[in-house]
Amino acid sequence: MTTRRAPSRIIPRAFPGIKPDEIEELIANSQVLSYTPGAILCSENAVEDRFYMILEGEVEVTKTINNSESRLLKTLGPGDFFGEMALIHNAPRAATVTAKSALTTLELDKAAFDRVLHKSTSVALAMVSEISNRLRQNDQMAVDDLRMRASELAQAYQQLAEQELARREFLSNVAHELRTPLMVASGYLQMLQKGLMQGDQLQVGIETITRNVQQIVSLVNDILFLQEMDLVLPEFQAVDMNEVARTVVEKYAATAQDHGVNLRLVPNPNLHPVSGDARSLERALTALVDNAIKFSPQGGSVMISLRGRGENVLVAVEDEGIGIAKENLPRIFDRFYHLEKSGDSLFGGIGLGLAITRQVIEQHQGSLDVISTPGKGSTFTLVLKQWK
Repeated sequence: MTTRRAPSRIIPRAFPGIKPDEIEELIANSQVLSYTPGAILCSENAVEDRFYMILEGEVEVTKTINNSESRLLKTLGPGDFFGEMALIHNAPRAATVTAKSALTTLELDKAAFDRVLHKSTSVALAMVSEISNRLRQNDQMAVDDLRMRASELAQAYQQLAEQELARREFLSNVAHELRTPLMVASGYLQMLQKGLMQGDQLQVGIETITRNVQQIVSLVNDILFLQEMDLVLPEFQAVDMNEVARTVVEKYAATAQDHGVNLRLVPNPNLHPVSGDARSLERALTALVDNAIKFSPQGGSVMISLRGRGENVLVAVEDEGIGIAKENLPRIFDRFYHLEKSGDSLFGGIGLGLAITRQVIEQHQGSLDVISTPGKGSTFTLVLKQWK
């Protein structure tokens, strides 16, 4: 609860040096009005002619930034005043003032103020002095606002520069990732067309072409999948994450074997279904398993485990790979970010896998947690909502 201020105590603050009889004159020409919370007293850019002194309650002073964002400048309470410029200058309001709580004000319009001025020169001098002080304060606020905007502009420029660098790296990585399988598939196709492959060699050639074309298709599908997700939000249904995990394990069994990695699933028969889109969730889990296998050493293990926690379902992908440095953790979910080399090991990819996973989980209103220790491995955990 705010303390109510007497008009006779507020007016000398607004008009320093004013005489007692002039205070009474101002009060006689003013109105005491009440407002409910949320009421707008002044509107930014509106031309108004009223001066306000707060007797009881609080108001918020806000200003529109960048034509969209409403920024709180300050909060005023009993004994504060605002709008004095309206008494001497027919100019638009610089900010919007809204009642934060039940509000009582003493208000003076320009016509009433002019009547007081005809009887008292000291009021005019006091007003000029106060407005000069307020203009200096507004100048400082303008300088502070310019500094803040300059900082925001610098940050935006830095982000654009980083995005441009990421775009260039992405195009370069895409070209690299496409060039190798295209050249391999093209070379084998030329050999087939010329009849240079027979018997077992023919079968090996067909398998090589198939594998490289599938690599190209997978890359293109990842790019298109991200684009589709930006445009279309799927309708959610009940999804069995045990089944999704089994599908992913079956898909990557051969890949894990080729890398010398032990891929295993620890299902949970009592697991509740989640609310989601099965295709998208399979994509998200696929990206995690693909990364876990890629960054695991020969003889390493990748485990997928599922469990319930309250109203959530947790799907964890744990590996014994190279881990992630602490300074890289904030960037691993950015589009096009990827690790090219660790020690003597080189890694392919264009940095879309974890970006896909994060976007899928965000659309499912879930979360994606990661714990990683360099040299020991990582655990990525999908936290999803149960189907109701």
